[in-house]
Amino acid sequence: MEVEGSVMGTQSPKFALPVDSDHKATEFRLFSIAKPHMRAFHLSWFSFFLCFVSSFAAPPLIPIIRDNLNLTATDIGNAGIASVSGAVFARIAMGTACDLFGPRLASASLILLTAPAVFFTSIASSPISFLLVRFFTGFSLATFVSTQFWMSSMFSPPVVGTANGVAGGWGNLGGGATQLIMPLVFDVIKNIGAAKFTAWRIAFFIPALFQALSAFLILIFGEDMPDGNFHGLQKSGEKPKDKFSSVFYHGVTNYRGWILALTYGYCFGVELAVDNIIAEYFYDRFNLNLHTAGIIAATFGLANIVSRPGGGILSDVVAKRFGMRGRLWTLWIVQTFGGVLCVILGQVNSLTASIAVMILFSFFVQGACGLTFGVVPFVSRRSLGVISGMTGGGGNVGAVLTQLIFFKGSKYSKETGITLMGIMIICCTLPMTLIYFPQWGGMFSGPSEKKLTEEDYYVSEWSSKEKDKGFHQASVKFAENSRSERGKHDSVTRPSDETSPPHV
Repeated sequence: MEVEGSVMGTQSPKFALPVDSDHKATEFRLFSIAKPHMRAFHLSWFSFFLCFVSSFAAPPLIPIIRDNLNLTATDIGNAGIASVSGAVFARIAMGTACDLFGPRLASASLILLTAPAVFFTSIASSPISFLLVRFFTGFSLATFVSTQFWMSSMFSPPVVGTANGVAGGWGNLGGGATQLIMPLVFDVIKNIGAAKFTAWRIAFFIPALFQALSAFLILIFGEDMPDGNFHGLQKSGEKPKDKFSSVFYHGVTNYRGWILALTYGYCFGVELAVDNIIAEYFYDRFNLNLHTAGIIAATFGLANIVSRPGGGILSDVVAKRFGMRGRLWTLWIVQTFGGVLCVILGQVNSLTASIAVMILFSFFVQGACGLTFGVVPFVSRRSLGVISGMTGGGGNVGAVLTQLIFFKGSKYSKETGITLMGIMIICCTLPMTLIYFPQWGGMFSGPSEKKLTEEDYYVSEWSSKEKDKGFHQASVKFAENSRSERGKHDSVTRPSDETSPPHV
């Protein structure tokens, strides 16, 4: 698969792919491992995939684990909540770490720190210890932020939605793959001769080992940016060493990041919640065996191989004609329709209909995830990591709230919880209409009458002193390459000046 952006790229002897003025790739070549752009892509999605496998290795084995550890419905619900709640703050911290130290060190460090928790799952002996290992394993899901940051650092605006969508989607694929992998590993170990209460414990060594190995691959073969690693670029003076306070401030004071955090909570957050409950739902409601329930549940996560990448590609395609306003409209439509399908899923009573609606639902809710990160890279250039972390953290908050409200204990049946979750998706997607970029417009209005430029918007994140030192040059290059977000129908003539408005 090869996707080419509308911004003209130049073939540099230093890079295998055409690049823009910021040395970001203007083409996305899926089957290439060209250094540094496509190599970073493959390292990021594969390591995130393995973290997803580890974080959701327990749900497909819950029918066995609950009998071994005497887990109640409340215990299982609490463990599911714990698995996604830890990553809320981890994702925000990961975003800041990416801004300051680069995605390579940030992601590898977190992967190595969380791998022991996966190993320790094998010695869980009580509901509390099971909850704790799921909690700490869930921190690894923050590698999603480094994945999106890395792609936004490597790929030019016209193809960044595609890169983010495919990397995120193939990483999330781990949530479906683990539904197949863990029962298979369990069966192999049990058939070799292990008792079933021993087999599930040994099975956790497999995801733990592969997760740890992925960190070393990142450290050995990865690069933070097209021109090198953060440390080397800062040491040579090519990249200014930014202040934590400034990076954090410009991220948390940008209201667009908070809205995207909320709406992402009800696409990715819902995906996480469904990953936790869907196998048990089919197992209990339709009296299926463990393996069959796992296969059906796996189709939800496995849809990520095309659904989330499809959302990212759709975002880029729509933007070529309609710009940022097209990205926003498409995101709202897709996510809202996903909510409608979720409501229907909770209402159907037959196995065949449930499977069909679940697959359709997966395409729309996961596609909305890809569409979201077609917008995120444009919210802030200086605080890209913080905005990515806020949005990603919002996904985990949504998952926690959804499981607390609808799937904790026995207050609601699973089917009622799914229906109410769909209604919540529809309602929490509405704030998307409030996002407005002065240089491009929003869903219901065009660009500002002040005729602000992309440079006005992105350079305003830097102080006069910082601009005097040239720290803002990366933002200037990004602004230049972001003009494609105006869309073909934008007839506003903007002045070419460097005057920065006080607020954006």
